Amino acid sequence: MADAAVPAFIQRLWRLPTTPPRRGRKSALTVESVVGTAVRLADNGGLDAATLPKVAEELDVTAMSLYRYVGSKHELLQLMMDAASEPRIPERTASGWREGLHLWAVDLWILYRSRPWLPRVPIYRAPSGPHQIAWLERGFTQLAATDLDWKEKLAALTLLSGYVRQSALLQRELEEGREPNQAQADSEREYGAALRLVVTSEEFPQTAAMLASQVLGNDSAGDDDPDQGFLEGLELVLDGLAAQIADPD
Repeated sequence: MADAAVPAFIQRLWRLPTTPPRRGRKSALTVESVVGTAVRLADNGGLDAATLPKVAEELDVTAMSLYRYVGSKHELLQLMMDAASEPRIPERTASGWREGLHLWAVDLWILYRSRPWLPRVPIYRAPSGPHQIAWLERGFTQLAATDLDWKEKLAALTLLSGYVRQSALLQRELEEGREPNQAQADSEREYGAALRLVVTSEEFPQTAAMLASQVLGNDSAGDDDPDQGFLEGLELVLDGLAAQIADPD
């Protein structure tokens, strides 16, 4: 495929060679250096630390000069997201589609937990970069032996990746909302105790029953392990997918 047929954004995502300007001194900037700097700033200070002006300041250039390499602030975020989403090598060979997708989801969870700014990047378009496509390919590979059609496979991976992303985002926000050094179980117990003062069984019978069950802040359930709730929800999602695969009608 000729480069001219590939949109400029895709060229930058895939680091395709571009025709250099015929005149003028060659710039020291590249897509790689701009995006790499932005990712480093985000790793160190969160997404707010990786704005175009801050990236420009780090590279000692003007913010306007960066647009030749990243197109727009939205595009910079998409370039950062793909660059920071290096595919993980599965820890073992899966014995079937369910174990394969379980490992896929856990590896994505680990990535999001290690780089908490990633799930905060707004999703402006479908996966387009090489790293994102590698994650998609790995997911498709796990579903290859099933009878799901392509629409169903896409729906399954969209649901699963969305669950992982939202879980990582929610977990991080809850952590940020707690008092310094406060354990998750303690925060949940405080929440439950406060709600029991105002939630009545007459008005909210199901919620009141949940609060009375003491499920919130139950240390024996591993509530201070951020992976525990994620893994329990993951099994529910996979249960639903298993039902669809077993009975597609």
